[in-house]
This record gives sequence, C-alpha cells and structure tokens, in this order.
Amino acid sequence: MNTFLEILKYILPSLVVLAATWYLVKAFLDHEENNKILQLKMDVQKTILPVRMQAYERLVLLLERLQPAGLILRTNIPGMTASNLHSALLQAIRDEFDHNLSQQLYVSVQAWELVKNSREETIKLINTAGSQVSTDASSTDLAQQILISDIDTSPLLANQAIEFLKKETREYFF
Repeated sequence: MNTFLEILKYILPSLVVLAATWYLVKAFLDHEENNKILQLKMDVQKTILPVRMQAYERLVLLLERLQPAGLILRTNIPGMTASNLHSALLQAIRDEFDHNLSQQLYVSVQAWELVKNSREETIKLINTAGSQVSTDASSTDLAQQILISDIDTSPLLANQAIEFLKKETREYFF
C-alpha cells in the first residue's frame, strides 16, 4: 500500500499540472480561433459593406427610373403610336429591372418585395392606361392617360419602397 501511495504522490500532481495546462492551452486556442473568426468577419464587412450600400443606391435609382413621368420622357419618341409607346415602356421597365436583379442579394427580403411590387404596380398602371386609349391613338394620348392615372392614384408604392430603403440604409449603415 505504501508503494501505491508513493506512486500516487507523484502521479496526482502531474495530472493536476496536465489538466491545468490542457485547460490553459484550450482556452488560448479557443481565443485565437475567435480572434481569427472576428478578423475574417471584419475583412468580409470591409468588402461587403460598400457593395451593399451600392445595392441600396441602385435600387433607389431603379425605383426613381420606374416613375411614370420620367419613364415616359426617356422612352417617348415623337411620332410613336400609343401601341409602340406601350411596348417601349414595358420593355424599358423589364430592362431596368433585369439590370438590377442581382441587387436582391444585398437587401432584405421585405425591401426586395417592395421593389418587385412597385415594378408590378407601374406595369399595371401602364397596362390600364393602355387599355383606355384607342389602338390608333398617338403616344401623346397614352402618355397623357398614364400621367392622369398616376396623379389620380394614391402615392405609388415606389415612393413607399424608396422610403423603406432609406430607412433600412440608415439602420444598417449609419
């Protein structure tokens, strides 16, 4: 039994030192891993933050460009028929939207839904106005009908979407 106690006197302190060393090394390695993860996140933020900000800027620009008055001014060419203008407006909306489709990666789901819904609302406004003018009408007649419909409707969803994007931008970046 004395031999067992003698061996225990040497082994027990060694086990305590081993356990303490293991604990300290593990704590150090965990701390280092957390620091590396934090540094990686900071590096990603440095890259992603400007891209996300640009996405919000581009979506606000998209929504502004989808406003009926500006869209008509950019699209209407003198001598166009209402049918030609109608097609050109819808194509311009499609092109603008398709050009900014990838921005949905950088904004919230709610923000993207508002952008999509405002596009749909603008298309609906143009289609409704297009159905109210005759097929042989001039582009001016269609433009007039679109602008009247735009004025008569409550504020466009695009304006609400722009305000939402501004609010979300302030929350994330400022």
